[in-house]
Amino acid sequence: MSESIFNPRTLILLLIVALVTILRTVAPFSDNFGQIANFSAVGAITLFSGSYFKNTVQSFAIPLLTLLMTDIILSTTIYKEYSTGFLYEGWYWTYIAFALMVFVTRLISKKVNVLNFVIGTLAVVLIHWIVTDLGVWYGSNYPQTLAGFWAVLVLAIPFELRFLYGTVAYGILMFGSFELLKVKYPVLTLSREKIS
Repeated sequence: MSESIFNPRTLILLLIVALVTILRTVAPFSDNFGQIANFSAVGAITLFSGSYFKNTVQSFAIPLLTLLMTDIILSTTIYKEYSTGFLYEGWYWTYIAFALMVFVTRLISKKVNVLNFVIGTLAVVLIHWIVTDLGVWYGSNYPQTLAGFWAVLVLAIPFELRFLYGTVAYGILMFGSFELLKVKYPVLTLSREKIS
């Protein structure tokens, strides 16, 4: 099955991403959101896109555009105080991290299964942790040494744990939903998946 924008598989994949994106955008408006900050769907969207969109442009564009769209909404509303003109300070480190996450996910997830989901999730979280915290550390008041970078990584552990939990929870929802839909509607399965 080709992966044009109008085939049923692509439309269902986009619908799943859209629904989870709405959750990701609406959740921060909750009064209790501070307790679950970084319990985000974006890691799962990245993992999902890298695993299921076989078209390279789609697999990169969907999570990056989702991140951009939600960042714009959030940085012009509830996170306006953190906005530095365009989005937030160090935003480019986040986007570099997400592009790397898609790249690595595409390498890992040649076949979607539980093991590759777990490996992909760990890879996504590690990339997010290291690259985004590199942006926090570089040029900051933290010592510009390995010890300074390590200190930033340690301080980020609570946030990365929530990022991990969000990636796992939303990932199970997204991957599970699509795999169940593939069983019920075989037209959603790529022809090479039917053979293997």
